[in-house]
Amino acid sequence: MPLYEHVFLARQDISQAQVEALTKEYTTVIEEGGGKVGKTEYWGVKTIAFKIKKNRKAHYSLLNIDAPPAAVAEMERRMGLSTDVIRFLTVRVDEHETEPSIQMRKSDRDERGDRDRGGFRGGDRGGFRGGDRGGFRGGDRGGFRGGDRGGGGGGFRAREDGDRPRGPRPPRDSDTPSTPDTQES
Repeated sequence: MPLYEHVFLARQDISQAQVEALTKEYTTVIEEGGGKVGKTEYWGVKTIAFKIKKNRKAHYSLLNIDAPPAAVAEMERRMGLSTDVIRFLTVRVDEHETEPSIQMRKSDRDERGDRDRGGFRGGDRGGFRGGDRGGFRGGDRGGFRGGDRGGGGGGFRAREDGDRPRGPRPPRDSDTPSTPDTQES
């Protein structure tokens, strides 16, 4: 049978117990369809990037599913009818991960207080601030603003000595407003 990873988002104003009840309901639908749910993870309430059905946050839940496509389609149909589920995504995978998902590992790390995990916070770790590390600021480091980039490529063209700045473009016939006394009859 095909393997799937399924994530659904539930409304922020329902309780965690209600989300677990929804997970159990959809697990039952999969089992009735001849499949099985290997692992379930509740990721908690997280802020979403944009409003979905007037919600700024949602309960996230993951299901690892081993089921025929018909059972997954029935589960998705029921999720589409539910007022508590605001989004879902099912992805077919070659194999399920046996270890906890990245979301669960992230929450474990946050609980431990492990703050030394790198990132783009300056220092000599690289990043996007220029300097000798090469970033998005010109010089001869290959950034976006001038420097010895050489010619060619389809990027910005540097002005040469013979180039003159362009002035405003001349008006076209379509740019002049037409008034009733200037129109031809």
